[in-house]
Amino acid sequence: MIRFALALLVFVFPFAAHATDAGWALLRDGGHVVLLRHAMVTGTTDPANFDIDSCATQINLSARGKQQASKIGALFAARAAPIDRVLSSRYCRCLDTARIAFEAEPKPFAPLDLLKTDEKEKAAQIAAIMTEIRGYSGSDNLVMVTHLENIVALTGVAPREGEAVVVEPQGDGLRVLGRVTF
Repeated sequence: MIRFALALLVFVFPFAAHATDAGWALLRDGGHVVLLRHAMVTGTTDPANFDIDSCATQINLSARGKQQASKIGALFAARAAPIDRVLSSRYCRCLDTARIAFEAEPKPFAPLDLLKTDEKEKAAQIAAIMTEIRGYSGSDNLVMVTHLENIVALTGVAPREGEAVVVEPQGDGLRVLGRVTF
């Protein structure tokens, strides 16, 4: 059993490093869309008194999450990955991830908020995100800071907190080009 676990680690870690290197290569070239899951948070569920306009009523970045967001920005700079603009969910954990990482005020983009439970509203959110992605044609990268559920719905990929997924439109959906872990 231990040998199996060690063998699995040997295969998994090189793959993760390779995936990150490939993702950075794409980002250095620019012209890509990055779906970035917010950095690490203090809890798992927003309180019952949740208010989108009050960070005190939301789960927020942990101290480790703030460090992670800072590392994200430092690595984007160190790896010369150009940023055109940053869109963010209106949730404080996403806005704070963007502010700390990219040292700029992100543009709040409501469709990046947690997906609605109503199927019609959820479909409208996804359609708005897809419209933004399909319409992007900049030479630098577009970063969209959002939530796990949104990235899974858009790509089928479940990134860790603070992980980036590089995508491009393909047919009616998105194709994952690479991933970057921080």
